Amino acid sequence: MRNVEKYSRSYFMPPVTSMKWMEKEFISEAPTWCSVDLRDGNQALVVPLTLEEKLEYFQMLVDIGFKEIEVGFPAASETEYTFLRTLIEENLIPDDVTIQVLTQSRDHIIKKTFESLKGANKAVVHLYNSTSLAQREQVFRKSKEEIIDIAVSGAKLLQKYAASTEGNFTFQYSPESFTGTEMEFALDICNRVLDVWQPTAENNVIINLPATVSHSMPHVYASQIEFVSDHLNYRENVILSIHPHNDRGSGIADAELAMLAGGQRIEGTLFGNGERTGNVDIVTLALNLFSHGVDPQLKFGNIPEIKETYERLTKMKVHERHPYAGKLVFTAFSGSHQDAITKGFKWREENENEPWKVPYLVIDPKDIGREYEGDIIRINSQSGKGGIGYLLEQQYGYDLPPKMRENFGYKVKNVSDHQNKELMPDEIYNIFIEGYVNIHTPVEFINYENTKEDQFQTILTIQVNNENMDITGVGNGRLDAISNALQTKLGLHFSDLVYKEHAQETGSRSQAVSYIGIKDEKGVDHWGCGIDPDIMNSSIRALFSAINNMVNSSKSSIQIGSSYSMK
Repeated sequence: MRNVEKYSRSYFMPPVTSMKWMEKEFISEAPTWCSVDLRDGNQALVVPLTLEEKLEYFQMLVDIGFKEIEVGFPAASETEYTFLRTLIEENLIPDDVTIQVLTQSRDHIIKKTFESLKGANKAVVHLYNSTSLAQREQVFRKSKEEIIDIAVSGAKLLQKYAASTEGNFTFQYSPESFTGTEMEFALDICNRVLDVWQPTAENNVIINLPATVSHSMPHVYASQIEFVSDHLNYRENVILSIHPHNDRGSGIADAELAMLAGGQRIEGTLFGNGERTGNVDIVTLALNLFSHGVDPQLKFGNIPEIKETYERLTKMKVHERHPYAGKLVFTAFSGSHQDAITKGFKWREENENEPWKVPYLVIDPKDIGREYEGDIIRINSQSGKGGIGYLLEQQYGYDLPPKMRENFGYKVKNVSDHQNKELMPDEIYNIFIEGYVNIHTPVEFINYENTKEDQFQTILTIQVNNENMDITGVGNGRLDAISNALQTKLGLHFSDLVYKEHAQETGSRSQAVSYIGIKDEKGVDHWGCGIDPDIMNSSIRALFSAINNMVNSSKSSIQIGSSYSMK
């Protein structure tokens, strides 16, 4: 990169120290939310929304719980004028929702704006003009006093047309490009507008301080907001609004610090849609509050559905790593992360009334309509035994012993590594079934009979190379007797039997699931799983599966009597 010397900081610090916001640790209540999706967001789309799409989008915003919705710039566009008239004439605006319209400080535009509002029960009329040094010098070529005259004349025109138009109107003023404006001048122009409107407790007005272009680090914006908040006339009757953009990638931080600094209302969009890098994302802001136990007063209990509607209507895509809503934001591929999350879930099962604090998950994904199975634990070559075992247990009901989870985990990771892809749950399930469950070659279990005298004696029927044969064994229990028969008669050697069992519900049937681990002569573990309606049969099948895995992996000899051997 070259030419860095041509850049300099283009913001203005307050003339006095404004840092009280630093003493606050968190935001304790939700702001007033105003969606500007249908105006600021819509004007940033490659293909703006049609009338039908706007109506559907508006209803989605209502369903989410927005009580203030900016619907457009009706005097500047026939489409937006028609949209507003449709909302009013078809009675589509709920009684508890206030629409907002934007207007420049020009007589004919303000007149048409009020004409477009005929029949509306209530509305915010949003007046703006640019105030920044760059705009004054380069675009308008006007002095500070001339810029103030534009704002003051517009404020008077709002009063004039509101007085002759039926309805309840709230006035709003924005010194557009506030963050590039000298703070004393920004305060002065806002106060001059307020002196025209003279807000009261019964008739509040809104002063909106936009980061139209983000120029600074978030703490600077917070100090700018605090300075204006502390010095506004009629402050107790003014709703201080903020409207951050995301040019520096700090829109969320700008908004949160600005709330600490006195911001009471936020204008933004779903998923941060807007010109350049976008507006502040209300989804993220609201769910950040939610994660601190503060009710955001918006309904984001089904983020996947909201995301689908947003993407379909705007033709925009929500990034896979977008906070809360992105496809992968709750996903753990890392083995250590999966293990911690799995243990966190188990801890919550034992401590369900405790506050949410599962490792790596800021909120419970289910609270916003996400699913544990598809969203959280996903498997690739980076995954670990905890996540793989958790997925197998949650989706298919197999609760493997810890060491078997490790063995299975390596098998799954090896498949993912060689295929160079993420493995879906059904693929993981198939690896488990094919690798561990009811393995019947080279030795197949057919039947057994037990007789008990001083010890268990077993007559075991097996099949090797399509030949059935009976072998016998003695032990301290049935499984021990069967194990001894197989070792003695087949010339196999293994030790350290590990055993676990549980029931598995499959529809109206209950299956017994058994897991067995053995060590071969070299100390290598081999595992098997048996599934059968009968618990003893499932145990025997698990043992046979472990032995067959041992034989197949280590090429142990199977010797039947003195005349038969198999490699």
